[in-house]
Amino acid sequence: MGREEQIEEREVLDSIFPDEIQDISDTEYRITITLDIPDDDAEETPSMVLTVRYPEDYPDKPPFLELASAPNAPPHQYINIADDRFQLLEGIQETIEENLGMAMIFTVVSALKDAAEQLAVERRDAAIKAQEEAALAAEREENKKFQGTPVNRETFLKWRESFLQELEDQRIKEEEEKAAEMKKARIKEPVKLTGKQLWERGLAGKGDEDLEGDDDAPVEEVQKLTV
Repeated sequence: MGREEQIEEREVLDSIFPDEIQDISDTEYRITITLDIPDDDAEETPSMVLTVRYPEDYPDKPPFLELASAPNAPPHQYINIADDRFQLLEGIQETIEENLGMAMIFTVVSALKDAAEQLAVERRDAAIKAQEEAALAAEREENKKFQGTPVNRETFLKWRESFLQELEDQRIKEEEEKAAEMKKARIKEPVKLTGKQLWERGLAGKGDEDLEGDDDAPVEEVQKLTV
């Protein structure tokens, strides 16, 4: 009965996959599976090839399955059958076990197609999410340039201490500059002599214009001027 069921299933598969199936022998064939990835922007649709070989007791025993990339298939950004085939085949083992005793190749093909498409979508969504998170992180870093420091007691006291120190430094600087200017200009206040000091120095009675340049005038001449 196993061989009869195999022949019957093979005929049904011919009607389902008329252009996708290719015989290798009476018990072995290949089916090309084209993936339909939602919103895929790839120039060419990715595809894979499932090789099926019936054991003598199929469908009571599981079929032998091999998965490979389609010949000359262009690489896809989010699915690589050569790298992902073991993961995909492992993912349908439960489907195979559930369908033992029944013709299952159509179910297997559908499960593989769904699994490959889902894997591509998950990777694409993860890549988009990573790009969005990177863009948001860059935006947050850029926005930090325009954000001030949050004000609380600690930050206020720190600012106040810095501000008072800045004022003190400015005051000291101004005093030092003023002292330096006075020293450079050698500023001196004029000394006014008392009458006695003028008499003792022989300058009594001289006007300011007479005293200029005459610090050494004789006392007698000064006394004559005052009689």
